[in-house]
Amino acid sequence: MTRALRTGAQIPPIGLGTFGSDRYGPDEVAAAVRGGLEAGYRLVDCASVYGNEPAVGAAIVASGVPRDELFVMSKVWNDAHDPDDAVASVRRSLDDLRLDHLDAVFVHWPFPNHHAPHASVEDRDTTARPYDHDAYLALWRALEGLVDEGVVRHLGTSNTTVPKLRLLLRDARVLPSLNEMELHPTFQQPELFDLCVANGIQPVGYSPLGSPSRPERDRTDDDPVDVEHPTVRRIAEAHGVHPAVVCLKWAVARGQVPIPFAVKPEQYRANLEGALTDPLTADELVAMAGVDRGARLIKGQVFLWEGASSWHDLWDEDGTIRGGRV
Repeated sequence: MTRALRTGAQIPPIGLGTFGSDRYGPDEVAAAVRGGLEAGYRLVDCASVYGNEPAVGAAIVASGVPRDELFVMSKVWNDAHDPDDAVASVRRSLDDLRLDHLDAVFVHWPFPNHHAPHASVEDRDTTARPYDHDAYLALWRALEGLVDEGVVRHLGTSNTTVPKLRLLLRDARVLPSLNEMELHPTFQQPELFDLCVANGIQPVGYSPLGSPSRPERDRTDDDPVDVEHPTVRRIAEAHGVHPAVVCLKWAVARGQVPIPFAVKPEQYRANLEGALTDPLTADELVAMAGVDRGARLIKGQVFLWEGASSWHDLWDEDGTIRGGRV
C-alpha cells in the first residue's frame, strides 16, 4: 500500500518520525530508526534541527534496506532561509544522512527565526520577523534548483496555513508535492487538508498521536489528550488495540501519511501493524470526524516576532497573514 505523489512517485502510507523532542538523544532515535526499518517501515522523516541526522544516516546504512525502497525526507530550519544557506543546509543533510538524493525537502517553518534547543516561551529571537512572501519565494526558488539538479525529488511545505499555501501555489515553478502539518483526531485541520488534496499535495501528519512527548513550552492546561477521548477509547476497545493505534488507523483511512515517533520496539511495531490492518468501519470514521476540537498542540510560541500578540498570530486563523509582506 502506497500513495501516489503528483510526480507519480510512491510514498509509504506511514513513516517513522525522528523528532526526539527534549527527551531522546541521537543514539536512541537512531536505534529506533534501524529497528523500525527492520520491522518494515520505509519512510523516514528527518530534519536538520533535530540534531540527529548523522546518527540516523548511520542507522539507515546499517539497516541494509536498499535505497530505492526508501523514502527519506528532511527539512530546512528557520536559521537557513537565506537561499545560499538553504542550499548548504540540504547538502549538509545529504552528507549527514549518507544519501545521494532526498526524496523530499520541506521548509520547516514559513518564516526565519532561531532559538536554542530547550528554549522556553520567553526565549524569543530578537531578529524574528513575520512571513515575507518575496523572501519565502526566494528560498523556494533555491530549492527548486536542487530539484533541477536531481538531489531533491520533491518539495514540501510545513507548518504553513491556507493563505500562505495559496500564495505559493500561485507563484511556484515546482509545486509542493507534500505538506507536513499537525494532524490528530482532536486537530483535523479540514480546510487546509482539503486545500492540499484539491491541489495534488499529499498531507503528512505530524503528532498523529497527539504528541505526548512534545516540549513543555507547548503544553497548556486545557490541551486535550487524544488517546483518552471516549470515542477513541470505545473504538480501540472494539478493535482490541491501544487507543494510539486507532489514531493511526484513522489517519491512514483519511488519506494523510502519519509519522509517529516511538523509541520502544513494541510501540513502533504495533504502530505499523495496527495502522495497516483491521481498518475502521465507515461508522467509526464518521464518529472520529466528530472528535475534532480544533485543538492545536504544537503552538509555536518561540517563533513570535516583536509586536506579535500571541501564538495565534502565527496561524492566520481568520484567513489573513498577520504582520507580514504578501
